[in-house]
Formats: sequence, structure tokens, C-alpha cells
Amino acid sequence: MAAQKKSDQGALVVLTTVGSEDQARTIAEALVEQHLAACVNILPAVRSIYRWKGKLWDDEELMLVIKTTTGVFAALRKAIRDLHSYELPEILALPVIDSDPAVLAWLNKAVSKTAGDSGSG
Repeated sequence: MAAQKKSDQGALVVLTTVGSEDQARTIAEALVEQHLAACVNILPAVRSIYRWKGKLWDDEELMLVIKTTTGVFAALRKAIRDLHSYELPEILALPVIDSDPAVLAWLNKAVSKTAGDSGSG
């Protein structure tokens, strides 16, 4: 079976970090409820070392691994910014080069064309 191309499905894995379990859950639930993400994994105990405003930081964070599509990325990015407590949340989108075709079909079905709507369905 031929591999699915990224351009056929437009699948993305988006990474962002948060400072608390509550914020991780809030963002994850909102993204899935609004059909901006098919799934969000919350990974605990990520240690981040970074430079911010001239100072070196060493923080415990949680990482969100978000499965979505290119078609809703702009709305997903806005939703993360709106819900996030950080002044500059890290939002990195990585293209999915290949995947099981059934997973890509599920992802595209879960991320609807009416993304951003919080209604049922």
C-alpha cells in the first residue's frame, strides 16, 4: 500500500508546554471540544531550560502533544494563545510525513470543517 503523503492529509503534531496540570487539561479539552484537535496527550514532568528576557530559567512543565491538521492550525494557535497563561506560549507545528492511513482518516474526521465551534457533534 502506498504511503499517505503529508500534502494529502495535512496532518500536524503541535507541541506546547504549560505550567500546571489544570491549564494542560483546560487547553486539551477546549481544543478537542472545538474540533481543533483529534487528540491531545499530556506529558508530565518535562524540565525546560531556556532563556527569557535575558535570564536563564529552569522550570518543571507539562508538554501537550496535539494531533491536528494544517487547515485548522491558525484557529488552534489562536485558541492556545487565548487560553494560555504564558506571555509567549511555545507553539511548534511539526508536519506528519507518514502515518497509518486509518489514523490519518480518523484525525481528519475528528478535526471538523466547523472547527472552532463549541456546539455538539
